[in-house]
Amino acid sequence: MSLEFDTIAAVSTPPGEGAIGIVRLSGDEALAVADKVYQAGKKQLAEVPSHTIHYGHIIDPKNNGVIDEVMVSVMREPKTFTRENVVEINCHGGITSVNQVLQLVLQNGARLAEPGEFTKRAFLNGRIDLSQAEAVMDLIRAKTDKAMYLALQQLDGNLSQLIRNLRSEILDTLAQVEVNIDYPEYDDVETLTSKLLVEKAYQVKASINQLLQTASEGKILREGLATAIIGRPNVGKSSLLNFLLQEDKAIVTEIAGTTRDIIEEYVNVRGVPLKLVDTAGIRETEDIVERIGVERSRQALSEADLVLLVFNQNEPLTNEDRLLIEATNDNHRIVILNKMDLPNQLDLAELESLVDPESIVKTSILTKSGIESLENNIAALFFAGATGERDATYVSNVRHIALLHDAEAALDEVINGIESGMPVDLVQIDMTRCWDLLGEITGDSVQDELLTQLFSQFCLGK
Repeated sequence: MSLEFDTIAAVSTPPGEGAIGIVRLSGDEALAVADKVYQAGKKQLAEVPSHTIHYGHIIDPKNNGVIDEVMVSVMREPKTFTRENVVEINCHGGITSVNQVLQLVLQNGARLAEPGEFTKRAFLNGRIDLSQAEAVMDLIRAKTDKAMYLALQQLDGNLSQLIRNLRSEILDTLAQVEVNIDYPEYDDVETLTSKLLVEKAYQVKASINQLLQTASEGKILREGLATAIIGRPNVGKSSLLNFLLQEDKAIVTEIAGTTRDIIEEYVNVRGVPLKLVDTAGIRETEDIVERIGVERSRQALSEADLVLLVFNQNEPLTNEDRLLIEATNDNHRIVILNKMDLPNQLDLAELESLVDPESIVKTSILTKSGIESLENNIAALFFAGATGERDATYVSNVRHIALLHDAEAALDEVINGIESGMPVDLVQIDMTRCWDLLGEITGDSVQDELLTQLFSQFCLGK
């Protein structure tokens, strides 16, 4: 049974020109509103079967002028995304035609949807829980096949089911504790109840810890790996970026200092989304513009999850190279010896004394050699060569990770409280707090302010 809401409408396809543009309506009056602007002989949408699609025209009721030739999908509650009546008007994908159709349905009884309101209604009507709602946006934003699969798993309820099982176990334990306190059958009821709480705390904590072990991989798959391409000017950084992107995004010349600003692009490497940052060559310079670029490069370096440190093996190591090695010692780092098609002038023994020899990859962007080894090293560095088993449950959302850490801390309080001899009824408070924190992941216990903030990040028609 859906809740009582007014009827909303929005464009559900990206702005711009395309083959098809979709105007979506949801609410009790969705069919009635659509019928006011839809014309197909004597056929009324309110009379057609659910989950059918119909050919016709959108007209302006004021002058009977034809706006567009359309196909209209009709889906009746409750078997819809929002569990409300849903109508989707499939227009031609021009900006003008789609906007005119939207304006017509707004003039005839619908309200413009807020960002994420369709998904919010799906949550409020019990169609999905909060973690599944967040997975909808993850699915839209997925940049690799593995990130998409991770979002699909969460949308299917893998994480939700695991969290609900943990909450159910905690609730059963809390109920048993209450029974033991209110109706003690044994003299050592305090000892038995304390033992019950500690055992359950350790058990749930182990499950949470197992989930948190997937957090770093899951977060990378969801948000991408911030990857800074660092090196002196003219060692091949921009050429490497262009090759990985398979397009000429960065200007490449033999003139040192060509790259003056940060260039950011996403690229898929073995299913891992890399947020590549091509930086200005780091060196001392009197050029004011280049100096600003160098400072931004240093900032990108400090924020990077991975550093691709590029050297020109056709030149000896310089003091600037050695300073870059020192500056990146605390980063996950892959050292790239570029321009292997040219004669070697670099002292490899010296380099191997300064960096891990296993981190060195030899490439020639010009001849396209060594790139496969680079991609293998990136995957191996973060995922031991793979991104985990396909049936594994990953946690990737920053909000979920923080709540799991808080829940784990609450369980530590339970364990510490029992071990220090605190009364059971006080320890029980921390166990209940863990139950509440886990409920915030699925939305079973969540504040309205959080819902507003979360769904405001969604696109308008989703």
